[in-house]
Amino acid sequence: MKTRIISAAIALPLLLIVVLALPKVLTAILFGAMAAIAAYELLFVTKLVTNVRLIAYSAIMAFLTAIWSYHGYPHSLETIGILVFLAALFAEMMISHIRVPFEKVAMCLAAGLLVPYLLTSLVRIHIMTPGRHYILIAFILAFSSDTGAYFAGKFLGRHKLAPVISPKKTIEGVAGGVLAAVACMVLYAFILSAGFKFQVNYGYAVIYGVAGSAASVFGDLCFSVIKRQTGIKDYGNILPGHGGVLDRFDSMMTVGPLTEILLLMIPVAVPAVI
Repeated sequence: MKTRIISAAIALPLLLIVVLALPKVLTAILFGAMAAIAAYELLFVTKLVTNVRLIAYSAIMAFLTAIWSYHGYPHSLETIGILVFLAALFAEMMISHIRVPFEKVAMCLAAGLLVPYLLTSLVRIHIMTPGRHYILIAFILAFSSDTGAYFAGKFLGRHKLAPVISPKKTIEGVAGGVLAAVACMVLYAFILSAGFKFQVNYGYAVIYGVAGSAASVFGDLCFSVIKRQTGIKDYGNILPGHGGVLDRFDSMMTVGPLTEILLLMIPVAVPAVI
């Protein structure tokens, strides 16, 4: 627990500096690198795919997905990239004389396209106007829910939520995560209103908190299922006490896209017209 808290105390401020201070293109490159690492973790660490070339193709595709998200997905380049990726994967099937099964190709598609597309919703949020304020919403929802659930579950947890998939997750922890996400989201809406002159909707802030916390739990369970089926404890050890990219950002795979959708449909805050 101590290592987990220290690691978070160091990593979170660094992440905020990257998101809020660096040029957006560098942030996109960072998330592209994270997506590439996530592809590697999902394929190699789990031993689902061990072919070096397949992993390399998937990691490259994951990185490019972030870059395309930054540029607003130019359709011609996106289509060409996907076709080349597919051609490379199926070429491996043919070169290997069918020793590479289609299941491996499907896993590479998930690692190279699906997972990075979900993760790089953060890039698409970041390029919105005003993206630097909006991208914090996704982090607030994911991290506050995770933190609230962790402490509520640790001190109040009695009833297991999914004992086979995630033995430590409890119903009380989930409730604590929802309350933490709602509280932090309402507080952030107030900060945007009082400090940055945004027009905010506190009712929407509550919806964001509840929906974001639910999405956080769902994303966590999705990647926990894969760990249980493949018999691994963590996807990596990049972050001491937290594991790999997929261990720390598993909930962001669902929270990020949900935040993107909510911001487009019911924006919780908009800049005041002066």
